[in-house]
Amino acid sequence: MAISQELYPSQDDLLYEEELLRNPYSLKLWWRYLIARSDAPFKKRRTIYERAVKSLPGSYKLWHAYLRERLELVRSFPINHSEYETLNNTFERALVTMHKMPRIWILYLQSLTEQRLVTRTRRSFDRALCALPVQQHDRIWELYLVFVSQKGMPIQTSLRVYRRYLLYDPTHVEDFIAFLVDSELWQEAAERLASVLNDDQFRSIKGKTKHRLWLELCDLLTKNATAVSGLNVDAIIRGGIKKFTDEVGRLWTSLADYYIKRSLFEKARDVFEEGMQTVVTVRDFSVIFDAYAQFEESMLAIKMETLGSDEEEEEEEKGENGRMEDDGSEEEEEDVRTNVELSVAELEKKILHGFWLHDENDVDLRLARLDHLMDRRPELANSVLLRQNPHNVEQWHRRVKLFEGNPTKQILTYTQAVKTVDPMQAVGKPHTLWVAFAKLYETHGDLANARVIFDKAVQVNYKTVDNLASLWCEWAEMELRHKNFKRALELMSRATAEPSVEVKRRVAADGNQPVQMRLHKSLRLWTFYVDLEESLGTLESTRAVYERILDLRIATPQIIINYALLLEEHKYFEDAFKVYEKGTQIFKYPHVKDIWITYLSKFVKRYGKNKLERARLLFEDAVKAAPADAKKPLYLQFAKLEEDYGLAKRAMKVYDEATKAVPNNEKLSMYEIYIARAAEIFGIPKTREIYEQAIESGLPDKDVKTMCLKYAELEKSLGEIDRARGVYIFASQFSDPRSDAEFWNKWHEFEVQHGNEDTFREMLRIKRSVSASYSQTHFILPEYAMQKDQRLSVDEAKDKLKQAGVPEDEMAALERQLAPVIRDTPSKDSNRKVGFVSAGVESQTDGGIKVAANHEDIELPEESDSEDEANVEIAQKEVPAAVFGDLANKRKDIEDDEGGGKDGESRLGALERIKRLKKV
Repeated sequence: MAISQELYPSQDDLLYEEELLRNPYSLKLWWRYLIARSDAPFKKRRTIYERAVKSLPGSYKLWHAYLRERLELVRSFPINHSEYETLNNTFERALVTMHKMPRIWILYLQSLTEQRLVTRTRRSFDRALCALPVQQHDRIWELYLVFVSQKGMPIQTSLRVYRRYLLYDPTHVEDFIAFLVDSELWQEAAERLASVLNDDQFRSIKGKTKHRLWLELCDLLTKNATAVSGLNVDAIIRGGIKKFTDEVGRLWTSLADYYIKRSLFEKARDVFEEGMQTVVTVRDFSVIFDAYAQFEESMLAIKMETLGSDEEEEEEEKGENGRMEDDGSEEEEEDVRTNVELSVAELEKKILHGFWLHDENDVDLRLARLDHLMDRRPELANSVLLRQNPHNVEQWHRRVKLFEGNPTKQILTYTQAVKTVDPMQAVGKPHTLWVAFAKLYETHGDLANARVIFDKAVQVNYKTVDNLASLWCEWAEMELRHKNFKRALELMSRATAEPSVEVKRRVAADGNQPVQMRLHKSLRLWTFYVDLEESLGTLESTRAVYERILDLRIATPQIIINYALLLEEHKYFEDAFKVYEKGTQIFKYPHVKDIWITYLSKFVKRYGKNKLERARLLFEDAVKAAPADAKKPLYLQFAKLEEDYGLAKRAMKVYDEATKAVPNNEKLSMYEIYIARAAEIFGIPKTREIYEQAIESGLPDKDVKTMCLKYAELEKSLGEIDRARGVYIFASQFSDPRSDAEFWNKWHEFEVQHGNEDTFREMLRIKRSVSASYSQTHFILPEYAMQKDQRLSVDEAKDKLKQAGVPEDEMAALERQLAPVIRDTPSKDSNRKVGFVSAGVESQTDGGIKVAANHEDIELPEESDSEDEANVEIAQKEVPAAVFGDLANKRKDIEDDEGGGKDGESRLGALERIKRLKKV
């Protein structure tokens, strides 16, 4: 065969050819030659490759490049093309020298896999594994597993390859199991999965937990129950139930499904029942119950379908038998036991025909079973909750309600409950189980058994004394409902009896003190006993019970009050007061407050003014024992006593003490009461002292301002304008014009009505001064502004501002410049401002010495001997009756009673009496 002309070297190839002739074993020359002819047709390049690998058969670079080009060439051909065979031969020639190169093997094996040459490919994989070192086998096995996992691969081939692979790397057993599952080889898949679970050293490379693998095994076993044999499925699943508690419901249903798949329906029902009786969570119970109900419904539906088809077959058989009888054929009855040709089903049908246990028409039974299951759901759910905590009292009560209308079942439930619940661990009140148990017998008229239940209940050691006391009270109430009053009192006497010394000694030796040893100090029990004695017993027995309560030192303020009220009802007043005295000695504030108030009100109501000194001592003791916030009602009650039965001065003294004793937040209201009572009793002028005392007593600034406003209104009502103005001036230091416009509006109205130009200008000056002091105090002197009760006068505020370097108010400085110069005249009134009486200090002419002004002085004009002045008539105005208060009314009443023996002279005022004496 002639060589094609294009395969001969061209003129450009001569250079490379001459060099190769000189050095044919140079890889560099051959590689340069191939690069230079990269655009040449593949036939020419193949010739160059063949010459190169022939000269250098051990060059990996040449073989790899050659094989890659041939692989790219054949990709466009179908797999049955002859070029594939040529490629395979080339790979075989390459592997003669490149058998240790895994990359060559990989290219060859991938090509064979694409060609679907199963046997040749499998053998090539085996040759590769034999040729390569074991460290590089993982690169081959990866392709090998892909090859055997292809569709159409003989299953036995795949199994043998996977088994060989597990010998190389056992950690990939999960891939083998997945392959077995995909291939539907359930038996070996279950065995492999079970062996993995039994291996404690196994670690999943896919991140699966033992729990997940166990669930996969359960699903595998249950879904393919008939295909898997040789494994104890029941033991495997039950082991998972014990080990994995969060999927108990699913595992139980899996076990039941396993038996259902194997047509063991009764065994499946037993598994469902066992699962519902053992799970401890409502979620697992719901899973099992729903699966159980679905199973029963499906069984019922299947039975109804098969029953309908069987009825049709029976009708056809009966028609055939009737025709045979009509023909008159008579055959002898055949013994079915000797007929070996019959199947087991046919044999059972012929032998057991007519027996009710073998009746195939059991639809009614299946319906009843399903209804019974649905009716049991509340009871089964309650059992689950009780398995979570058998000491849950509320769940036991709910369980009893489920059996309402069935006393026998209720009694059994109560019996089980009182045996199961431990009072020390109970959630709820365990004594209520005993009470409900006894009431069950009571409602059915069996008092004897109810008493037996109560007698057993009071012997149980409860966690708290209150539980035991409640039982005794319920027992006594049961006796009261049935008119057994004497027995009820005996029960209370028995319950409140103190244990003997011998019993206490024995219990102390044991070291575990039951609640029965502390029952005699139960307040609940004693209060119930007292109520019974008051209703059913005598006064002596009731007093004995009360005294016993006091001796045990378990009394409450309410018990003290009840005891005293009982004695008052039976006219034992002094004994009642002694009980109050005991109560005030036993209790402290705030518990004794009600006792003191009741005691004092009862004592005053009883004795009034007969034992006034004793009442005063009681009030003094009560006030002394009370804290500051509780003294106000006691002082008011004390003052009311003095007003009604004592002296008015003493009442005022009590009010005065109250204003000093109560806390700051109640002083204002106390002063208001004090002022109102003083005005009513002694008249309005008496209140001036109280107002001044209140202002100077240390009230908060807000309350001082309020008191000043009331004081100013009082002076204005009495016509003392100058005094009212002085009060306004004093109160101005507590009122910031920016935030307290109400005060300044009132002062403004006052000056408009009663002042003049000078007083009005003085008010404006003070307002500006106070505003300046507040504005500077807030920003420059914060330490003075932050004090709560600080009261600075206007002059003091100015001094502080000067020390801080703050300039004076410009308007105030201008007014001082325009003020008239004081004239040095001998007139007495030249030194006084017209229409203004200062509330502070006034500057004098003698050297600027400041003397405090006395606002109480009354300036009278100098006497004159002129006769004209003697003839001046002075108009008189009647003094308001409010000035004198109630004392004037009382005096008038007394004078009316005396009859006016001196023609009314005693009623005349002092001035009128002096005028009459001059006329005489």
